[in-house]
Amino acid sequence: MLRPFLMMLMAGSPVLAGDLAFVTAQNGDALVVVDLETGTIVAQADIPDAPAPVAYDPQAGLVYVIAADTGRLHVLDEDAQALAHRDMDAGAFGLAAGGGAVFVTDWYGARLTRLDADLRPVWTAPTGDAPAGVAIDGMGLVATADRDADQVSIFDAATGALLHRVATAGAHPFGVTFHDGRLFSADVMGDVVSVIDPVAGRLTGRVATGGHPYAVAFAAGRGFVTDQYDGTVTVFDAATLAPVATVTVGDYPEGIATLPDGSGVAVANWDSDTLVVLDAATLTVTRIIDMPSGPRAFGRFTGRQGRW
Repeated sequence: MLRPFLMMLMAGSPVLAGDLAFVTAQNGDALVVVDLETGTIVAQADIPDAPAPVAYDPQAGLVYVIAADTGRLHVLDEDAQALAHRDMDAGAFGLAAGGGAVFVTDWYGARLTRLDADLRPVWTAPTGDAPAGVAIDGMGLVATADRDADQVSIFDAATGALLHRVATAGAHPFGVTFHDGRLFSADVMGDVVSVIDPVAGRLTGRVATGGHPYAVAFAAGRGFVTDQYDGTVTVFDAATLAPVATVTVGDYPEGIATLPDGSGVAVANWDSDTLVVLDAATLTVTRIIDMPSGPRAFGRFTGRQGRW
């Protein structure tokens, strides 16, 4: 049960302000907590069996991590202290959290499960084959990137009812992100981002990217896409979808997340073993932070500490 841990944590731990990143290092079997203002590692937890997906819920002050080799879901606080865990199926992969709910995709089982705050299942719904990323819009929708079905599935977050299945512009969607009423998927085998109207359930646009786009984040009116094979981030105008720039960030960038103040994005470079901060206005890398081996950070991994 998670709730007793939360009660003890809230009663006994001082909460400090600060902008943090929670970075999973898959090869290093670790979760690293980074102070984004100073660029320093302030905490670290050992998590065995290849931790990769991560979701931070700033309202709850909790970090969720999945060990990719076993499917174990770990729950930690902002100081990387373990609170609870739940053994999911071996295919557990994509993670999203917020509003007292946790959403987990099952790659092998082709399904999405919603858990409550105590990690108890609320509902399970079928997806397309090999669901990877999952995203919530905060207004009642949840979407999965069904990689091997070349589609996204959109559900009612409260009930799990299927609302739409939408074919993507490119093959093998992986990371999905809601932004400004639209849904964006990075289609790794199509070198494109699909733009979808999640209410109407239809494809409305596309953005060309670099090689093997992995995930999408937004800051200062711009979209940012990690291009795994090119070591770059593709930048586009979030409103018009027009290309803006391509920025070199490091080797094999994967996870990307908006900074808490909206001024830029943080990017995890798997082969460079770094976390970089990219300014959204100047499109320059303002900080490079060394990480344990294989930083992946697939999911929402940044936030302002202490928002209980």
